[in-house]
Amino acid sequence: MASRDEIVAFLDDQLDASGFQDALPVGLQVPGAEQVTRIASGVSASLELFRRAAQAGAQMLVVHHGLFWASEPRRIGPVERERLRALLDADLSLVAYHLCLDAHPSLGNNAILCERLGVSGREPFAEHHGRSIGFIGALDPPLPSDDLVARVREQVNPDPLVLAEGPPAVGRVAVVSGSAARDLETAAAAGAQAFVTGEAGEPSLHRARELGIHMIAAGHYATEVFGVRELGDLVAERFGVEHVFIDVPNPV
Repeated sequence: MASRDEIVAFLDDQLDASGFQDALPVGLQVPGAEQVTRIASGVSASLELFRRAAQAGAQMLVVHHGLFWASEPRRIGPVERERLRALLDADLSLVAYHLCLDAHPSLGNNAILCERLGVSGREPFAEHHGRSIGFIGALDPPLPSDDLVARVREQVNPDPLVLAEGPPAVGRVAVVSGSAARDLETAAAAGAQAFVTGEAGEPSLHRARELGIHMIAAGHYATEVFGVRELGDLVAERFGVEHVFIDVPNPV
């Protein structure tokens, strides 16, 4: 058993949560039980995820995409009421880490993606709200572009969207999980032959073609399962609690 507040303080510190300007409140969003024996993790706040975390016997749920986004109405509608009811009825704490989790050099989505894809010599890349959240680095030796795509299929998502508009061999790769299509041009300017992200935008094909860079959109959800799962494992090891990752697949 561990203290809810000690776990949250530990994660806030590990991720430098207060050092990032974000579009949602990070850290503890909804307080639940003060003592924790089991933590659940999942990517995105949803009624299904909340109910499944409660059914799993968790007292704390750590997510990447939480509640209370700045772009959403500042009112509690029917959807929000049912989500909050599920949390409160289960005495389940909701804890969310967004950009700070993307950016972390070992626990973050982008660092883990780079590890899985064999990207070495990583440097910070892609500034969002004043902080870099992605990485750019090398494939050494360079890979044929088809082999890089095969690695993405094996390590991230078996069905990525591939805009194969770059050179036959890829030696430099930029990585930003989630919705980062806007960073494609920055990746090309930084010398990347391939850009791996979650989602493409409608203009992405022509920008990739005109810039001569491959764009591999492996799914917003699929590129962001790694960080929360790593956080859950870290908490389990540090505080001696149980951890379960709850997969709620999303094709986007």
